[in-house]
Amino acid sequence: MKLYSGPLSLFSRKVEIALAEKGLAYEREMVPFTQAAGYSPRHPAVLAANPKAQVPVLVDGEQTLFDSTLIFEYLEDAYPEPALFPQGAAARADCRGIELAADEILLPLVARLMYRTEPADPDPVRQGQIEADGLKAEAAITEYYRTMDERLIGQEYFCDKFSVADIAMFMTILFANRLGAPSISNFVVLDQWFSRVKARPSAGKAAEEIAEADRQLSPT
Repeated sequence: MKLYSGPLSLFSRKVEIALAEKGLAYEREMVPFTQAAGYSPRHPAVLAANPKAQVPVLVDGEQTLFDSTLIFEYLEDAYPEPALFPQGAAARADCRGIELAADEILLPLVARLMYRTEPADPDPVRQGQIEADGLKAEAAITEYYRTMDERLIGQEYFCDKFSVADIAMFMTILFANRLGAPSISNFVVLDQWFSRVKARPSAGKAAEEIAEADRQLSPT
């Protein structure tokens, strides 16, 4: 099994955590990345496998897959133990919904803070608009955290036991923290959940490697 990953790829790190949780051995190839050029030029294996030309790409024998959600589903079918989805159609749908929300509701808000890692716009008016939009995103992130905090009351994890929902939400909040989003420390239940997930070797390793990539890739 081989995984094409990226040092700051949230979606690749999701897959790495799942592979670790399932105890699956794999070869990892980190696709070259720089802050200036991103992933350009694109890795030929990634270009060949993914029409979006993005990592992660997982190769398992004759099967080649892209997109972290699709890979989650494949791994659960091909290697069902230990499970990363709950039992039952309703519970599994709920789990999928949380993973989707992390990727498609919370992450787009977080992405509006990415200007903080980029050079300022030379036009002060445009820069002001970007910063104002970032403040709106922060308010929406805070409200989303409140919703997640309430959902977790009385639960260790989002879907009774550790699942793909926790992996996805953990990674999105980790990236939010990197970009200076509002702290989750004001939401005690959510904060405790985040610490609980980060204490797992799989998630802790991903967080440590991202922090090290940040140090290596930051301008000197």
